[in-house]
Amino acid sequence: MRIMAKTLFEKLWEIHEVALLDNGQSLIRIDRIFLHERTGSIALKGLEEKQRSIATPRHVFCTMDHIVDTKPGRNDCTLMPSGTDFILATRNSAKRADIELFDLDSQFQGIVHVISPELGIALPGSSIVCPDSHTCTLGGIGALAWGIGSSEAEHAMATNTLRLKRPKTLRVNFEGAIPQNVTAKDMILHLIWRYGSDGGAGHAAEFAGSAVRDLSIEERLTLCNMAVEFSAFTGLVAVDEKTIEYSKTRKFSPRSDLIAAAIDHWRTLKSDENAVFDKEITICCDDIKPTVTWGTSPQHALSIDATIPSPLDIENIETKESWLRALDYMGLIPETPITSIKIDCAFIGSCTNSRISDLRKAAAFLRGKKVSPWVKAVCVPGSTQVKKEAEQEGLDKVFTTAGFEWRESGCSMCFYAGGETFGPNKRVISTTNRNFEGRQGPGTRTHLASPMTVAASACSGYICSAES
Repeated sequence: MRIMAKTLFEKLWEIHEVALLDNGQSLIRIDRIFLHERTGSIALKGLEEKQRSIATPRHVFCTMDHIVDTKPGRNDCTLMPSGTDFILATRNSAKRADIELFDLDSQFQGIVHVISPELGIALPGSSIVCPDSHTCTLGGIGALAWGIGSSEAEHAMATNTLRLKRPKTLRVNFEGAIPQNVTAKDMILHLIWRYGSDGGAGHAAEFAGSAVRDLSIEERLTLCNMAVEFSAFTGLVAVDEKTIEYSKTRKFSPRSDLIAAAIDHWRTLKSDENAVFDKEITICCDDIKPTVTWGTSPQHALSIDATIPSPLDIENIETKESWLRALDYMGLIPETPITSIKIDCAFIGSCTNSRISDLRKAAAFLRGKKVSPWVKAVCVPGSTQVKKEAEQEGLDKVFTTAGFEWRESGCSMCFYAGGETFGPNKRVISTTNRNFEGRQGPGTRTHLASPMTVAASACSGYICSAES
C-alpha cells in the first residue's frame, strides 16, 4: 500500500484532529493555551461569569506583558487608563483558576511569544493558541500555533479543543546564501513586499529552503512572527537538530524519562520529500538587501538603497489611493532616497526582535558609537531572562553608553494600547511588526526594519543600513 506524502502542516493537523465535523470544520485538540493580561484577563473573566472551569489548568499559562510599564522600578501602575485594573484582574483570576502566572516579579516574565519557546511551553509538534495574532511565531520551532479571540480562548480552556476550517498549504522557499547584514526580518519584509500583505491568505505557510535551514532558531521565530502580516493562518519551519537542541532542556520540556520518545517524534516533523503544496513561492536570497518600510503596511517596503515609490505609476485606483494616503500620513515625497529620511526615534523590542541574538547584533554595531543627538532610542528586552543574559554579557552597558534607554521586559512601544508613545509626527525606525496609522501612537510614523538597521539609523540620525 502506497503511503501518500504529507506536508508538515498536514502531519500536525492530523495529529491534533479529533473529528471532522458536518460543516466542514475540524475539531482540533489544543495542547497548551497562553494568555496575557490584555486579552487573557477577558477570557478568564468570561469563564468565571459563565461558571465554567478550566479543563486542564496545568496546560494554561499567563504572563504580564502587553500593557505593563517597562521603565525601571515599575509596579502595577500603567500609562494606559484602567491598565492597573487589567493587571489586578488577571492576577486574581489566574490565582483562582490555579494556572501558572508569570507576574511582574517573576524571573520568567516576558512577552508571551518570547517566553513560550524560551520556557518550553511551546514545543515541536505541540498545538498552542493565545488570544494574540502573533502566536504564529511559535511555528519557528515546528509548533502548530495560531492567534485566537478571547471567546475562543474561553472555549479552548473549557474543552481543550477548537473548531476551525483547515487552511490550504503554501511553501515559501528561501534559497541561496544570506548576504551580510541581511537578517530574517529582512527576509520576511522582502516576501511581503514582493507578494503583498495578502499573499498567504487562506494558507498555512511553511518556510523552507537552504537559507531557512541556515537560520538560528531565534531567527526562524522572527520569520514566522510576521506570517500573520502575510495573512497566513500560521508560519512553520521543519524540525531539525537545531530545533531539538533548543527545545529539549527547557523548563517545561518533557521529563528526562520521556525526552527520548519526544525527540524521536520531533524528528518526524518535516514535510515528506514528495509532499505536494497547494502553492509554492521561491525567493533567491542573493537578491535581498536590508529592507525597510516606507508606508503604513508591511507590504510598503523596499531595499534600503531605493527611493520612495510614486503612486503615479500605479494603475489600480484603490492601490493608488492607499499609497497617496500612506505618503500623506508618513510625510514623504516620491523619489526621496530612503537614506535621506531623518528619524526622531529608534526602538528595539517586540515579539519580533527582542531576543538575545537580536540584542547581540544591535550591540555589536553600537560598540564605540553614539546615538545621534536628536534621536530618542529605546531598547526593551523580550523577557526577564533575556534581560538578565544581556546584562551578564554587558550588553546593557553597550546600549546605555551609546545613548539607548535600557528597559524592563514587555511589549512597550510596539503598540499604543499600552499607553506609551514617541509622540505625534515623530518618525520612528522600529524592530516591531506593524506600521499602520497610529500603531505606535496617534500620528507616530513607523518604519519597520531589522535590529542592525535600527541601531545604524539611530547613530546616523537617518535611515541607513549597518554597512553604510
